Amino acid sequence: MLYGLGMLESGITFDYGQLVLDCEFARMIKKTIQGFAVTDDSLALDVIREVGQFGEFLTHEHTFRGMRGQSRPELIDRRTRSAWENSGRPDIRERAMDKVRHILETHEPEPLPDGVREELRAIVAETEQEE
Repeated sequence: MLYGLGMLESGITFDYGQLVLDCEFARMIKKTIQGFAVTDDSLALDVIREVGQFGEFLTHEHTFRGMRGQSRPELIDRRTRSAWENSGRPDIRERAMDKVRHILETHEPEPLPDGVREELRAIVAETEQEE
C-alpha cells in the first residue's frame, strides 16, 4: 500500500500536481515489481543469433514488439535534451499541472449505484446525532 500520494510538508499540504506525479511513479514501480517473464521469446536467442555479436538490436522488430509492453510514462520526458529544449523545455511540473487541469475540466464520475447515496446520508445523520 502506498501512503501520502500528493502530500507535501508531511501531509500538511496537498498538491494535485504532486498527486498526478506520484501516481505515475507508483505505476512505474508497480510495473517493475510485477517482474517479467523469462521465455524463449523474451530471451530472443534467435534474434541474438540473427543480428550477431556486434549487431544493432534497437531497430529490430522484436525489440519494438517488446517495448510496447513496457512502462509508458505520460509525464516523464524521455526525449533527448536537444529535443526537449527545442520543444520549449516544458518541465515535469508544468506537464503534471496540465494533466490536472484536463482531469478537472473533463472528468465525469460514474454515478453511485442505487441506494448508496441514501446509505451515506443515513450514516452522516447517525453520526451527527451522536455528537
